[in-house]
Amino acid sequence: MHVKRLWKSIPSALALAAAMLAATPAQAAPHSEKAVLAGGCFWGVEAVFESLRGVSKVVSGFSGGNAVTAHYEIVSTGRTGHAESVEITYDPAQISYRQLLDVYFRVAHDPTELDYQGPDHGTQYRSSIFYTSDEQKRVAQATIRELTDKHAFAAPIVTTVVPLVAFYPAEAYHQHYLVQHPDEPYIVYNDMPKLKALRERYPALLKAHG
Repeated sequence: MHVKRLWKSIPSALALAAAMLAATPAQAAPHSEKAVLAGGCFWGVEAVFESLRGVSKVVSGFSGGNAVTAHYEIVSTGRTGHAESVEITYDPAQISYRQLLDVYFRVAHDPTELDYQGPDHGTQYRSSIFYTSDEQKRVAQATIRELTDKHAFAAPIVTTVVPLVAFYPAEAYHQHYLVQHPDEPYIVYNDMPKLKALRERYPALLKAHG
């Protein structure tokens, strides 16, 4: 009698378990997005964004030209259409695209310098946002308007906002260059001040060990 009741209860128990599983929200999978930004020599720009919380990876590379010319020695001629860029992989739940742009405009480079940054001159060092979606385009344009309306800089912002066609990683020796060559004069004079400004201006956005 008890065995018979047990077997009768199994189908209903399985149905109840299935219903409970269906009603339980699935564990959210880790989500990441990418941003591609150009702001002069990628060594310092890469180091700035690698310091931010929610950023899991930053790659130095080239955007704006084609695959054939995506090599440092060729890009350095300034005739390839490429800009030295960084591809940032980040978790939007920890840091927003707008926050990345705040750091980009305020710390990572000078958005008022047309086709150069500091000692580096040429179109490959231009200020450019390569958007990957309509939302990124909207946020980028809105940020520029806001900074312009606030007169955030003494000179006009020259940053272009263009669609990303492709991003090509630079040669291996360019990756994590600042970390590997912290005492190189170029790094000391041009890039270390960016990291100092980042720590002072955006301490809440730094990684725990930053």
